[in-house]
Amino acid sequence: MEIFIADRQGITCAGLMYIIDRMSDCSYKYVEDKASLLCQLPQDEPCVVIIDFTLFDFNDISELMIVAQRFRQAHWLLFSEDLSIDFARQIAAESYSFSIVMKESPLTEIREAIQYAVKGHRFFCQRIAEMLITAPSIQEEKVKLTKTETEILKCMALGMTTKEIAEKRFSSFHTVNTHRKNIFRKLGVNTVHEATKYALRAGLVDSAEYYI
Repeated sequence: MEIFIADRQGITCAGLMYIIDRMSDCSYKYVEDKASLLCQLPQDEPCVVIIDFTLFDFNDISELMIVAQRFRQAHWLLFSEDLSIDFARQIAAESYSFSIVMKESPLTEIREAIQYAVKGHRFFCQRIAEMLITAPSIQEEKVKLTKTETEILKCMALGMTTKEIAEKRFSSFHTVNTHRKNIFRKLGVNTVHEATKYALRAGLVDSAEYYI
């Protein structure tokens, strides 16, 4: 199995080479930039790319995904010092061809990550796995609803129509509808069902109250 090392830290590369040298049926090549990597990646043969995304010359995660779609036989092992939870969530959701291990991980975990990648299996180190399980979503961290919007969202989640909410709050239909549009915009949703899921996750509505 050919392993491509796409990392610009000399000491990291040396450590990876040391590990790979002791793996049977594996060899490695060092690539210094994106152009070199694209020239050397095989189209039809399985391979592994160990890459420090934060130091390499990919513009963004979308560009990385496009390359991964082009070279479908490659398994990508992202090996960095720091990755955001948003980035990790997107990688986890987008493709099974990506694994993540942090440079601070124990040697045994780094070795295991490479072994998994060689076999074509997905691997997330303990730190990333804990981030994915316990961290709140970016949307929930950033969304700030006003007190009125929160109250209207709760009414929506409980199945009340815009007209019913307006009557309950002694407001006009137009006012409540404007709040509704603002809630959808802030949450990044398009339907009451999606907004309700947020309300449940945020604890604004008790699941026992929700019958829809």
